[in-house]
Amino acid sequence: MRVHAIETGRVLIKQAQIEGRGHGVLRQLQPILSPQWAAWSPVYAWAIEHREGVIVVDTGAAAHLKSLPRWHPFFRFAVRFDIEPEQEIGPQLKDRGIGPRDVRMVVLTHLHVDHDGGGAHFPHSQILADGGEIARAAGIRGAILGYLPNRWPRWFDPKPIAWQRLRYGPFGRSARLTQAGDVIAVPTAGHTPGHLSVIVRDGDEQVMLAGDTSYLESTMLGGTIDGVSPDETAAKTTLADIRALCLKTPTVYLPTHDPRSGARLHERRAASVYVPAQTCNATTRPPSATMVAPVM
Repeated sequence: MRVHAIETGRVLIKQAQIEGRGHGVLRQLQPILSPQWAAWSPVYAWAIEHREGVIVVDTGAAAHLKSLPRWHPFFRFAVRFDIEPEQEIGPQLKDRGIGPRDVRMVVLTHLHVDHDGGGAHFPHSQILADGGEIARAAGIRGAILGYLPNRWPRWFDPKPIAWQRLRYGPFGRSARLTQAGDVIAVPTAGHTPGHLSVIVRDGDEQVMLAGDTSYLESTMLGGTIDGVSPDETAAKTTLADIRALCLKTPTVYLPTHDPRSGARLHERRAASVYVPAQTCNATTRPPSATMVAPVM
């Protein structure tokens, strides 16, 4: 099994979106009102080459995102994209020898534009997302919330993931995405109410394709929620659950916009969680043939 990190262009957002400032509505307004931009960040998508078929986790950004609706304050004042057509996930998978019919399944951590932007490349794949997320993204309400469903291909029809009441570590529900049970979805509400993450089990280790549970590994470790999560309690609970997971099992934690996610995948560098009376440094393991770094 191989996991590919695919960088689909870059995104520019405010520092107040990466690290939330204040609480409630004030925190959620800061990404729009703040003048402080962060550095350009990558937009990663992921492809899992599995013997049961390729699974894509998020489809990344697309060139059409360089033209965003000016009527929406977030798209007008809080985000910029830099991506060319050849940087989209479809051409990059083709360069790796993976065609659209090879992709059995596409799993979307959530339906924000930089996670489903490359969906047009997968007309033959089963597309899955959390059912509540699908409902939240629909129609005019979805557009106001920043999902832009009008930009989806006409055939784009994600299906609700089949959650089961089977615990996975601290998570009370999970969904097996392979018959082998080595690729598993878990609910990670916070950034959106229906956000999910995908875990790839590899022997005694695992890789967590974490979407926007946090923007950086460091903010997950520090329990710092972002500036746009609608439910602060849910976001903090999810970050605590991820830290608990990392304490139990060596976990390579890969959020979509962390500039170091590609290197951590290549190096198999597990997240290091601080525990009482003990200071732990990040653990680096030798690169494994089952994981490959992105082509930059």
